[in-house]
Amino acid sequence: MNSFEINKIITAILVTILVVFGIGKLSNIIFDKEDKNIIAYKVEAPEGLEVQASAEASIDISALLAIGDIAHGEKQFKKCKACHSIKQGGGNKIGPKLWNVMFRPVGAITDYKYSKALSTYGKEWSWEEMNGFLIKPSTWIKGNKMGFAGLKNEKDRASVLLYLNQNSDNPKTLP
Repeated sequence: MNSFEINKIITAILVTILVVFGIGKLSNIIFDKEDKNIIAYKVEAPEGLEVQASAEASIDISALLAIGDIAHGEKQFKKCKACHSIKQGGGNKIGPKLWNVMFRPVGAITDYKYSKALSTYGKEWSWEEMNGFLIKPSTWIKGNKMGFAGLKNEKDRASVLLYLNQNSDNPKTLP
């Protein structure tokens, strides 16, 4: 290999490096951020989307539970079984065990490491709280680490609520 070939190889490597870093610098100039500590761009959701989530969260619980069915809830809970145990005496999995979950304080299982958002939430899993959480966990309690998209269908959600309530030492009466 002569010196001309070596020069071409070195030049190609240098040009590639300059192009890669140049594109990064050019994109920083084009997409200049006001706050230099931000590492992502905020995308605003359409206005109707946020209103819909809050409207679903303020639903009449007794009417919602009336459309639920425990057998249907058991089928819907199969989505949850990958991460949660519902059996009495069952252990934690990726998520905490859910036996007796209804009306216990949020983040109360001592042998499970909750996210800071859940461990400091300070409420209990009432009908309303669990319903709102099951709609979309990431928006109901911001910062929790549950990667579940949520249950949009009211019958599915009501049925899971009834199923969770049934799997308890002392199931609560329906409102």
